[in-house]
Amino acid sequence: MSELGLVVPFWVIVLIWLAKVVLLAFVSVLLAWLGVRALDALTPRIPHRERIGEDPVATGLFIAGFFILIGLVIHGAITALTAVTAPIVWYIFDFRTWGILAISFVVSLLIGVAIFYIVDKLTPKIPFASIKKSPVAAGIHVFGYLVFFGLILNAALTGPL
Repeated sequence: MSELGLVVPFWVIVLIWLAKVVLLAFVSVLLAWLGVRALDALTPRIPHRERIGEDPVATGLFIAGFFILIGLVIHGAITALTAVTAPIVWYIFDFRTWGILAISFVVSLLIGVAIFYIVDKLTPKIPFASIKKSPVAAGIHVFGYLVFFGLILNAALTGPL
């Protein structure tokens, strides 16, 4: 006869869910780190890290952007739709979710970069590369970039698939 209620204790389900949240958060942070490396590759003439370190306001903006990124990632990992229909190991190491996360991130990054370059070309009187002259400008640029990453990772984690 089938049982009514939980087959495993509630605390075990919570621990399994928590393990998945932590793992997804770390995978997302790895993707964000790769995204920052992509920013370095896409804008080699702008020494973001050196410029940000020159001004405490720029450093504060970088840290604020990082916290927003992490908050969005943790939110996405916690609210990600999951159903425990497989063995515990496959619930935690759900490579379909990881694959969707990676593909969504890469596609979103490519779309964002393409739109950025289109806007740069459409606004020739606004020299985007001039941010290298100011540490605060570099900090604001990276702040926005980190928030962008947080949003696309959150969307990938909470997507309907």
